[in-house]
Amino acid sequence: MQQNAKEQTITRTGFEVVKIVDGDGLIVRNIFTKKEEEIRLYGIDAPEIKRGEKLKQDEKELHLPATFLLTLGYKSFDFLRTKIKPGRKVTLVQESLNLTDKYGRTLAYVILSNGKSINEILLENGFAKPYDKIYCDKLPIYQAMCLREKSRKKGLFKEVSTF
Repeated sequence: MQQNAKEQTITRTGFEVVKIVDGDGLIVRNIFTKKEEEIRLYGIDAPEIKRGEKLKQDEKELHLPATFLLTLGYKSFDFLRTKIKPGRKVTLVQESLNLTDKYGRTLAYVILSNGKSINEILLENGFAKPYDKIYCDKLPIYQAMCLREKSRKKGLFKEVSTF
């Protein structure tokens, strides 16, 4: 019998938020080295806030106009900005098999000082959906969370059934 090894995680402390980039991304700074990193929130996806190829792709796949998708993207972005402010101390948790995305951004679960994951806060409030293009150990949990919030019509699900 073959057993699947559980994904190994790497916990990195000593970071503060510099800027929220969009509904699923932020920039953090190491408080010791002052080095900044762009973080892509691991395992989730929020609608885009800028025109580009991803927005065109979403528009085709979802059959929703780009302007509407941008409006949804700004709602996710605004929600994230209410939950995590510049200067806030955070911990990054990464899965060792997927440390960065194809754009070189750091993939991470961002953990607040109260122990809550900002990734999960976005899902629990309906402002993000699970992202399955990059393997994520928490994907099944995130899918169940999303279905629950979709049925409750929370966040963006008040306006659309998919985004």
